[in-house]
Amino acid sequence: MSKELIKQLVEMNIRDDGMVETGVKGVQLFRVTSPVRCAPAIYEPTVVALVNGSKEAIVNGQRYAYDSSQFMCCPISMPVEAGTPEASPENPLLGVYISLDTKVMTELAIEMDTGIGAIRQPQISHLSPSLTLSHWDESFTEALLRLLRLLENPADISILGEGRLRELYYAVLKGEAGVSARRAFGVGNDIARVIEYLTANLDKPINIEVMATQMGMSRAVLHRKFKQATMMSPIQFVKSMRLNTAAIKIVGGMNVNTAAMEVGYVSSSQFSREFKRMYGQSPKQWIHSRQTDTD
Repeated sequence: MSKELIKQLVEMNIRDDGMVETGVKGVQLFRVTSPVRCAPAIYEPTVVALVNGSKEAIVNGQRYAYDSSQFMCCPISMPVEAGTPEASPENPLLGVYISLDTKVMTELAIEMDTGIGAIRQPQISHLSPSLTLSHWDESFTEALLRLLRLLENPADISILGEGRLRELYYAVLKGEAGVSARRAFGVGNDIARVIEYLTANLDKPINIEVMATQMGMSRAVLHRKFKQATMMSPIQFVKSMRLNTAAIKIVGGMNVNTAAMEVGYVSSSQFSREFKRMYGQSPKQWIHSRQTDTD
């Protein structure tokens, strides 16, 4: 019943395609009625909860497909390919996009791990924190409903919004996605800090050896921990982030050479080679195929 109420609230507050602000910082509603094939994207720390339709995301060749039976939690910045291949006017994609405030998530995760009566969760060594699909449990569903009910009385948002968003974060950290999210935000979240540094410095030369030393670990340990967290080596991660960021800029109308330089490439020919290796087409061929799809 709570889930149906959430869907009704979303439908009442977004009528057209696109994204709309809710008034709660970092929380948006979205609607898509046209199919969109998977394309390069950058997922920032976020939770995406669908109430209708389905989405796809591909991380380093691994495909994730989810619908209203699961929500997606991505607690670290990740290069992905994402799309909505089954969206239609008859079956629109509807959902809630919740940006994760890293400061608040870190405070909650550390408190859960170290505070009095700390909430412990099983340590699952093979679980990657890069992207997790989690079933809607009662705690998450009720927290999301309480958050979206603020839309019924916008005057409440400024007073109650921050607290109810924090309640939702807590529900995420307690649930199925909590193990991976607490790895990203909790005690010893050194890889999350490395990723934050890398994503902020894509246009600069990256020296993994220096970075490992700064983090107080060997290059081999950094490589192992990084791959556990993201399913990619640090070099693969940087390359994917650079290429996906450039692809997004190109789709937005930026010149190919300019986009390449803005993400740290000094050679346009090297950029074109690596772009084609990643996406199977040269940048010009790729953008032409995207334009053909939308005609």
